[in-house]
This record gives sequence, C-alpha cells and structure tokens, in this order.
Amino acid sequence: MKRWILAGVIGTAQATGFAAVAGPWEDGMAAYNRGDYLPAIRLFRPLAEQGNARAQTVLGVMFRKGEGVPKNAVRARMWFGLAAKSGDVGAKAGLREVSKTMTREEVSQAETMAKACEASNYRQCEY
Repeated sequence: MKRWILAGVIGTAQATGFAAVAGPWEDGMAAYNRGDYLPAIRLFRPLAEQGNARAQTVLGVMFRKGEGVPKNAVRARMWFGLAAKSGDVGAKAGLREVSKTMTREEVSQAETMAKACEASNYRQCEY
C-alpha cells in the first residue's frame, strides 16, 4: 500500500509539472548553462558570501567574461582569490589567467577587496 501511495504522489507530481526541488547550487548552474546569467548571479552570490568556493569561482568566471555583469578583471580576481584560498583548483587556474591581463595596481586592488570581504565575513564584498 505504501508503494502505491508513493507512486501515486510521484505520478501526480509529474503530471502536474512539479519536479523535485533542487538547491541553489543546482538551480544556479541550470540558469548559467541556459545563459540566464542574472538569475544565476542571484543564486550564486549568497552562496559565495557564505564562503562556498565553487560559487566564488563561478562569480570569478562571470566577471572575467562579462556574463550578466560588466566585464571586470579586478572583481574576477577578487572572487578567484577567495576561492583559491579554499583550495578550489578551477579558481587557481582562473586566478592565473585573469592576472596575466592585469596591472600591478589592479592586482593590489583585487587583493585589498578580497581581504576586506573576508574580514567582514563576506558582508562587504564589492560586487
């Protein structure tokens, strides 16, 4: 009987268009992969501000490429730097790439921004 009830609930959910609920990371990646960058940013930013290195890396990519935000190497480096400190391999690669295009002053600015972001427990991250 329990199996029948569960099957009925799943069948009803599928028939009415309800799907399993994904989390913010999955929803953000789905939006990003569709090219819906503004919803992706809205989902990734809170995760990044909670210290999620993967979300920080994605924000770095988005700022580096200008996806949903103005292209900005300084902000890209800030997010990559924060994620790289947590050991994110993709962030380390992004950090190396974006740094090649920056002046020393820009690198210094990005490092200052990252320190302020971290010191404020991600409450004062320039976006």
